Amino acid sequence: MAGGCFLSLAIMLGVAIGFTQGQASLGFVIGLGVGLVLALGTWLIDRRRTR
Repeated sequence: MAGGCFLSLAIMLGVAIGFTQGQASLGFVIGLGVGLVLALGTWLIDRRRTR
């Protein structure tokens, strides 16, 4: 369905939170990881529903 929105939102939030801590790059990486997990979970749930 719409797993990409979780990916982009997690990256933006990760960078924003990381920026406030002085670690924007680390925030990006953490946000990317969290976003990928959420997007993958959305894809797996949607895949199970369509079968």
